[in-house]
Amino acid sequence: MNWASLMKAERTCEILIVGGGVGGCAAALAGASLGRRVVLTEETDWLGGQITAQAVSALDEHSRIESFGGTDSYYRFRNGVRDYYRAHYPLTPQARQAKHLNPGNRGYLFHEPRVALAVLEAMFAPHRAARRVEILTEHRAVRAETEGDRVQAVELADTRHGNSLVVRAPFVIDATELGDLLPLTGTEYVTGAESQADTGEPHAVSGPPQPENAQAFTVSFIVDYRPGENHTIAKPLGYETFRDKTPLSWQGVHPATLQPRTYSLFGEGGAYNLWVYRRVLDRTLFAEGAFPSDLTIINWPQSDYCWGNLIDQPPTEAARILDEAKRLSLSLLYWLQTEALRPDGGAGYPGVRLRPDAVGTADGLAKFPYVRESRRIRPVFRVLEQHIASDLRPAAETFHDSVGVGHYRIDLHPSSNGVNYIDIGCCPFQIPLGALLPVRMRNLIPACKNIGSTHITNGAYRLHPVEWNIGESAGALAACCLDKAAEPRAVREKDGLLADFQNLLRRLGVPLQWPKTG
Repeated sequence: MNWASLMKAERTCEILIVGGGVGGCAAALAGASLGRRVVLTEETDWLGGQITAQAVSALDEHSRIESFGGTDSYYRFRNGVRDYYRAHYPLTPQARQAKHLNPGNRGYLFHEPRVALAVLEAMFAPHRAARRVEILTEHRAVRAETEGDRVQAVELADTRHGNSLVVRAPFVIDATELGDLLPLTGTEYVTGAESQADTGEPHAVSGPPQPENAQAFTVSFIVDYRPGENHTIAKPLGYETFRDKTPLSWQGVHPATLQPRTYSLFGEGGAYNLWVYRRVLDRTLFAEGAFPSDLTIINWPQSDYCWGNLIDQPPTEAARILDEAKRLSLSLLYWLQTEALRPDGGAGYPGVRLRPDAVGTADGLAKFPYVRESRRIRPVFRVLEQHIASDLRPAAETFHDSVGVGHYRIDLHPSSNGVNYIDIGCCPFQIPLGALLPVRMRNLIPACKNIGSTHITNGAYRLHPVEWNIGESAGALAACCLDKAAEPRAVREKDGLLADFQNLLRRLGVPLQWPKTG
């Protein structure tokens, strides 16, 4: 039976993009800019994923990002953030004139989630006005209709109003944070850690694969600091367990060396300064008195949830895990306010204040967890550690089917199997089209962390500018296939089609290779 035909609410488009995070937004902007009718859905009420709803608006970028390494549309987003602050915030004259203004005064471009949301909305505004893009927030994919190796339609649950909607499209892009369309559509995928016997990767697990062994996820939040005031929250349920099991302390390890590292709130005594680690607003960059405090994201090692993951769990178990992760984050805040040792010998910083307004929620926690690892398609071509790790080669593998570039360390947080950090060097790399092509499905395209990487190489391909590039290339691929009346696999396999697609990407401002140096 064709279940979709029984539904009353139904619409069509040319490209359906499920998931409005970084990759989904980039895919939708690309498809619309190429004249295609796009429906973009998002599970929360904020577009943007990592940079908004997940409250990780501290962009993880490489050292050359100000001059190279992102797509033109990614730079428009970055410049839009800076322009928003210049237009609407009381910056000091020196900050206003800074070419590379960074509101957080830390890292590369750290900013408030609401500013990122405003910039994304502005980027979509002309496409929405022209009816090229329809955005459905608070919609979650619950079912898919397939025929053979093609996705015919996706059913979306309107979580605000309780309605259902079926969207039909010739091309469907999975830009969800956990790769939700893969099981719904029967697309072959893997989870967790592959084995060395499978991939040959030096850092893969020995023995059999570990599908449940995924990187920790984090429920982030934002705080400011009001010394002399008391903003201590109620003690979270299970606090003592979290405090002792995690444990919550100033002691940790360096992610690359695994040697002991001491943290502190403000860098006292030379300890690692967690306040500036993810600071998104530095009050010294603004007119005196404009802001009584900095704003900083609490996305710290102590809040990484390592006791389970959200992939392929029954709904009740996923809800339990997410609830526990939220209570871990609140326990970190409560510990910081009440028990964290201070340099003066006292304990607690009660002036640390939770900022629900900064993340748009009642409880002050991000709308969605910061997910580092997703389901991943079984691809036509899989990116391995051997292709990109700087310990294994002087330069990354060159891919003839490149659809973009990226650069970041292979950065894996502790996992749900108790494996500690894996943090190793990585060469500037390319994104191969083959990693965006499922082995069987003909019209489903991944657009974020669900591409054909491995547990190891995901650590380099999951960061903000790379996910944007992946999403933009996925959206452009769908548009190209519509123009050429071709399927994604054919674009890679036929030299003429591949050359046309790569030229299209170049016109969009997507770099396909790193410039030669030396």
